[in-house]
Formats: sequence, C-alpha cells, structure tokens
Amino acid sequence: MNNYRKPVFFWGLLLLLASGHASAGPFDAFVGEVNGYLASVLFFDVMPGSASMPFIVGWLIVGAVFLTVRFGFINVRMMGHAYQVIRGKYQSSSDKGEVTPFQALTTALSATVGLGNIAGVAIAVSIGGPGATFWMIVAGFFGMTSKFTEVTLGQMYREFRPDGRVMGGAMEYLSRGFAERGMVKLGKVLAVMFAVFAIGGSLGAGNAFQLSQAMGAVQNEVPFFEQYPIAFGLIMAVAVGIVIIGGIRRIAHTAEAIVPLMVFIYLAACIWIIGVHAAEVPAAISKIITEAFSPVAVAGGMVGVLVQGFKRAAFSSEAGIGSAAIAHSAATVRYPIRQGFVALYEPFIDTIVICTMTALVIVLTGVYNAPEHAQLVAESKGAALTARAFGSVISWFPIILSVAVVLFAYSTMISWSYYGERCWTYLFGERFSLLFRIIFVGFIVLASVVSAGNILDFSDLLILSMAFPNFIALYLLHGKVAQALKEYLARLKSGELDREVGRA
Repeated sequence: MNNYRKPVFFWGLLLLLASGHASAGPFDAFVGEVNGYLASVLFFDVMPGSASMPFIVGWLIVGAVFLTVRFGFINVRMMGHAYQVIRGKYQSSSDKGEVTPFQALTTALSATVGLGNIAGVAIAVSIGGPGATFWMIVAGFFGMTSKFTEVTLGQMYREFRPDGRVMGGAMEYLSRGFAERGMVKLGKVLAVMFAVFAIGGSLGAGNAFQLSQAMGAVQNEVPFFEQYPIAFGLIMAVAVGIVIIGGIRRIAHTAEAIVPLMVFIYLAACIWIIGVHAAEVPAAISKIITEAFSPVAVAGGMVGVLVQGFKRAAFSSEAGIGSAAIAHSAATVRYPIRQGFVALYEPFIDTIVICTMTALVIVLTGVYNAPEHAQLVAESKGAALTARAFGSVISWFPIILSVAVVLFAYSTMISWSYYGERCWTYLFGERFSLLFRIIFVGFIVLASVVSAGNILDFSDLLILSMAFPNFIALYLLHGKVAQALKEYLARLKSGELDREVGRA
C-alpha cells in the first residue's frame, strides 16, 4: 500500500473546491463527465432494451438473496436476540472497542436514515410509480442479511491502531481476508478500489447530496436561503465541523442523541398524514402491490420499477455497500457475529419502516404524478416534493419536515465523514486524517452552489460502485461467517452465553 500513502491524487479536490466557489458551472460539467464515465464502466445494462437492468443493481439483488438463503433467513430468526444485544444484556468489561453496540447502530443509522428516506423515496415513486415501494421493501428484507454479513466481517478483521482507534471495514476484510486465501495483490487492489469509491461517496452521497436536498426543503420555508444559498452551506459546515473534529466517540454520542429524536419526529408526521387519509390506505397498498408487477406507463415495465426500488433501497439502507461495517467495527463486543445481529435492524428500520411510511405519504397525497410538481421531479428535488406532500394536508407541516430534513442531513454528514476519513486514513495514514475533514467541510459549502441533478447521479454511481468490491469479499468470505454463526448459535442454545453474562 506504500504507493498509495501519498495523497497526491486527492489534492485535486482542493482545486475543485476553489473553482466551485467561484463558479458552479465548471464543477457541474466535471461531475457530469465523471458520471458518464462511471456509468459506462460499472453500470452497463445486463438486459439491453427498454427493460434495462444495471449490472450493479443485479449484483446487489443476487448477492442479497444468496446470503439470505445461505444463512437460513437469519434476518427473521435472530431479530429477538439482536434486540437483547442492543439493550446491553451481553455487555461486559472485557469487550474491546470504542463505542457501545447501540452507539454503533445509531451511528450507522444516522448515515442511512437520511435524505434517501425522504428525497430518494419521492424520486423513486415519481420515476417508477407506486410499485417501486414494493421492491424497496423486498430489497430491505434481503438487504438485512447483506448488512449482517459485512458487519460481522468488519468485526472479524478490524485492527486496533497504536493510538487506540479502530480501523475496520470492507477495505480491511478485502485486504486481510484475501491475503488469508493467498490472493494478496487482488485483495489490496479491491481494498483500494473500495476506499476510493467510499471517499468519493462520502463527499457526494454523504455530504453534497444531503446538503442540496436539505437546502431545497428549507428554501421553501426561509426565502433568505433561496437568495443566499451559500449562507446555508456555511451554517451546516460549521455545525458539522464542530462534531467531526472529535472523531468516532463524539460522532457516536451525537448520533445517539439525534437519531431517536429525528426518527420519532418524522414517523409521527407520517402517521398523521396517513391517519388523515386512512380511508384511502387500502387502495394505496393495493396500487403499490399491483403496480409492482403491472406498472402503468413506466419505462422498462416491471424490471424498470424493480430497478428503481432496489436502487433507492441500496442508496437508503446501504446494505451490501460495505459502509456500515466501518462504524460497527468500532463496537465493543466479544463475538463479531453479535454485532452482525445488531446490524439486522438497520435495513429494517431504514427501508422497511421509514421508506415505506414515506412512500405511503407520497402515494396517498398524489404529489408524485401531479402536473404542478413536474419541475421538482425533473430537477430531482425529492425533499421538496415530500414537503409538498406534507403541506397538502396541513399548511404548517412543511416546517416540521424542514426540521426533520436538516436533522437527517446533519446526522448523515457526520457519520459519512467518519466513513470517508477511515478510508482516507487506510490509504494515506493517520497523519493525513485532518486533511480529509477539512476537505469534507469544504464540500458542504460547495454543495450549496452545485445542481441537485448532477449530485444525485454522482451519489448513486459512487455509492453503488462500492458494492462491487464489497460483494466479492462477501461471496469469498461468507463461509467464515457461516462457521462463526454455527458456533455462536451452539453456545447460545447451550446457555453458555447467558452464563458468561452471569460471570461478568
């Protein structure tokens, strides 16, 4: 890895920051060119024609289904035990790590429960129709096992640095796991590939996209930011910078406080909207199921709707992407498999619960196909579209949504800053970690003057690209997870794990 220890490649990002402040045009053009290149390389269609299926989406679908069957639907069987772990039943003073299992979960959730749930779902339903909701739920269900597998591997291959910080994630189990199989060079190449994609994803999906969508929602309520968008960027940059300088412990404590609050606020608002339209809920659910298999006026037919659902679910829950393994590797647990169980709750909460609630609001209010909102759909302003859905019921609801949007964006930014910083450090060393944090904060300001459409495409490409090297590792190393799972379940059944708690 010595050839990658000098961050010369990424100094160009600073130049982009400088040009971005002066004019959004050159940066937009650059992002557009990058989007086209990545799409042609990693997102070629495996089903040419109107029913297109990007390779990377198919890669996620097949992998998630394979792992779910391979582990005997562990995503259903172990939810109860996972809850006991989250409650702290199996914690002991001998466990090693930087944060508690619950803090690791909320940190990872703060990265996934974000604008993908609000903006991304609205965009998916607008493009793919109500049927996309069904496939989002299916993707979330199978994605639970993908998350379980990658988080378990993240714990297995984590490394404790001399300063006490944990280095873990896909880049570690790619390099070290492949080395165990005698594929040292291939493992390093894939690890570097993952790290580069993750750094770009943290600056795009985990930063610029969040800021752009949050700003779109806030501008509807605060005209000042419509005229001076950079002011919103500066405020968010300061708020994020204060937290991320403190590292994973401060990020975890902040996420632990923010995530439950923001989920409660948002779900309460969704339940209110659904309650107002209670009589129409059965028809909406029927439409979601029917159009999942018989879509109306959607390019690509059923496959097109399925792709939209899986694409949005992947962007929202990040199952199979490998990012969450970075946060969960810092958790204090005795058995790696145990934190994998905790991770089962991420896609469940993020996609099956929150995304479904958002989709119901969008479908019930009918904003997704309303002519007066066509421009918001065309400009990929999903958060603003969801705000219109809330506002169609009660005029002051968009204010509540704007608060939720800002909280979602903020929490996602601080978590993705950690993901990006860990990958940056993996490539270049601990002494350059502060440089990445500075770049990350700078991108927040830059996002306030860059178009949302390009940011959305760029985010999708980089986030989904991470799944390519990550799932190669999941396929190759899943046997090790299966063995660990077998041993853990035997200990659990025999009562050994409960006795360990009694001795702690």
